[in-house]
Amino acid sequence: MTESDTAPHPAATHGRAAHVRGLVLAAGAGRRMGGPKALVRRHPDEPTLVERAVSLLHAGGCSGITVVVGAAAEEVTAIVTALGRDVDVVTCPDWDEGMGASLRAGLTALTRSTHEGEGCVDAVLVTLVDLPDLTPEVVARVLDAPGHVDNAHSAHPDPDEHAVELHKTAAPTNHELRATLRRAAYDGVPGHPALIGRDHWEQVIASATGDHGARPYFRTTPHELVECGDLATGRDVDTREELDTSR
Repeated sequence: MTESDTAPHPAATHGRAAHVRGLVLAAGAGRRMGGPKALVRRHPDEPTLVERAVSLLHAGGCSGITVVVGAAAEEVTAIVTALGRDVDVVTCPDWDEGMGASLRAGLTALTRSTHEGEGCVDAVLVTLVDLPDLTPEVVARVLDAPGHVDNAHSAHPDPDEHAVELHKTAAPTNHELRATLRRAAYDGVPGHPALIGRDHWEQVIASATGDHGARPYFRTTPHELVECGDLATGRDVDTREELDTSR
């Protein structure tokens, strides 16, 4: 038995982040991958990338998961709904526009819905389906935010130059959670997942265009960075070769 077999599960260690829902952007066609990335398996006996994304968000502490689908929507939806957890699906009709359309579709749907009898979702943890080395530990760390990158002294400063270093020790109130804007960083370079409080959703929806997602909003809005470079690389993959060589 290895150390990983006996280590406490992140969800057991960190508990559920109440009122935080995972949001998986899985709508792309994956043209360079040879098909939708959501349906790709690293090895034949492994789960699809969308199944893996849903599982790690659950394990890291999200209260439930919403998956945005587009290309091969019916097939991806069938896989996701068969997981038998608090998972739902949002279809993005203009998915081929890019990541921005998927993010808009997911956030717009969540502004109108409730989950698990908890009332409105106060924040979403957004991730991409094509991050093969993302782990539950990264998710738990971004949700808990135990430490942050000092943007001014990072070896790779955030080009946005709007990240700030904050320290919180107590669980956030609903008001604080709604105001949260935070994302993972890998050796100082910002990436996914990103925790976006409800107070920011309207502006993110308005600014998310093309393949940039929430990047334009992060560029102009102060936010926290959570260093996760010791846990993963945070790199996305576009080709089968990149997937095969990712750790």
